[in-house]
Amino acid sequence: MLNDIEFINGFSTELSDDYRLAKSYVRDIPTQALVYIRSFTHKLAAQLAVQHGVTFTSANLYDRIEQLNQRRVIDVAAVRALHRLRSDGNRGAHPEKYHLTQTQLVNIAEKSIHQILQVIEKLYPSLHPGVAPHYQFEAFDSFAGRDLCYRAVMKNDPEAQYLVGMSLKAKGLMLQEQERALAQTTDDSLLANSSSASSSSTSSSSNSAESNTPSLISTTVEQTSADVFAQAAHWFHIASAHHQAALFEHGVSLLHGYSGAENPATGEAFIAQAAAQGIVNAQALLGFFYLVGSDQFEVDINQAETLLTLAANAEDAEAMSNLGVLFYQNQQFEQAYLWVNKAAQTGYPHAQYHLALMLEQGEGCQVDIATSQQWMQEAAEQGQLDAMLRCSSDILHDDDASQEQLNIAEHYLHEVIKYGRNVTAMIELSVALADGILGRIDVVQAAYLLQQANLHANEIQRQVIEPLWQSLQMQIDSVIALNPTEDELATLQQAKCLLA
Repeated sequence: MLNDIEFINGFSTELSDDYRLAKSYVRDIPTQALVYIRSFTHKLAAQLAVQHGVTFTSANLYDRIEQLNQRRVIDVAAVRALHRLRSDGNRGAHPEKYHLTQTQLVNIAEKSIHQILQVIEKLYPSLHPGVAPHYQFEAFDSFAGRDLCYRAVMKNDPEAQYLVGMSLKAKGLMLQEQERALAQTTDDSLLANSSSASSSSTSSSSNSAESNTPSLISTTVEQTSADVFAQAAHWFHIASAHHQAALFEHGVSLLHGYSGAENPATGEAFIAQAAAQGIVNAQALLGFFYLVGSDQFEVDINQAETLLTLAANAEDAEAMSNLGVLFYQNQQFEQAYLWVNKAAQTGYPHAQYHLALMLEQGEGCQVDIATSQQWMQEAAEQGQLDAMLRCSSDILHDDDASQEQLNIAEHYLHEVIKYGRNVTAMIELSVALADGILGRIDVVQAAYLLQQANLHANEIQRQVIEPLWQSLQMQIDSVIALNPTEDELATLQQAKCLLA
């Protein structure tokens, strides 16, 4: 019986390499697996178009899938499946934008491989007579990483060196996320301890919904993100002489100081060289430089539009989003909406947030509050901080919000505080805990958050904090005057000290 790789090869030899490589990298380098899955989806769409005489009018994969849909080349289920593969593939290009762990990336990559097989089974008659042949799926293995290391070191293979660097970069980005979370462990412990100490005196409700980082706290980090980034920079440097994508990554590593001191001048020069060679990520980043200005490049809107359009048509979600920003700044709202919508459809959370705002205001589109809320929730679920803050605020100000929704709001606020040190989120959560909006009153957490908000606030924000600070002090004093128990008094005194 055929195995799954042979099955794909029988469907199309042009697709088999992408499938084989995607599957081989699933366990060790899921980001690279997802990049190959995106490539597979592009090629599959192109083959379907040729088979059915469709001439694409856009280089963008979203548009191409929709064109196949409009021509009834594929049914609704296949359309959804291809969009899912397209969206998951984009996650591999920018894993840091989605706050995904290695485990989550592996799960997405594995599901995408199985999704590919289901799609090909369904589409088999499109290219071949009869139904798809039976095949047996062979289990994923974990040997790709070892093979890459061997080729990188022993064979001096630039492609392998580049992929080793990409694997290390992805690991570094995830370690960086963990380190940010771990930096909050002292604060989280204080909040958790104070919450448990005050629960008996302030509320009869269940435990706090605060379970943000237990797995991260218990994780032993053997390497720092700085160590791993330095290793990635080493491999990008070695491969850059013979590999254009590695040249781009080498430029990025210099720009951000992966090996120590930042070197923006040389880094941006290498990025520009890679962009001239057609590297999509380089075109997207260079377009961004021209959009906002950088160390070496002054603002040039025409250059920005040219480069961002090239990258956006090649399905770079960040380029689509930035192209939307460019048109928005030029007050070309319909064009802005077009590109922001395309970026949102790829699953890019920043674009989803901005699309929600445009739909809310009717900028470049009809006002659609329901759809705006859906996109805002989607962005929040994917970790977009502004969307999380907006959704949590909406929930806290909704008198009919359920306890489940309130728990979500609290979780969102903790995430925004953790990753953004956001003063507004600190104030919102402090007020909610002081007023019992979350189903319990916790004056210690409320006081601590208000103290932290005051520490990071600007002058305008301090004007908001001042009356809240005084109100919480009065609330604590009034409860102390009621002769609380010894434990309750200790908790209240702790909160009072934080506001001293």
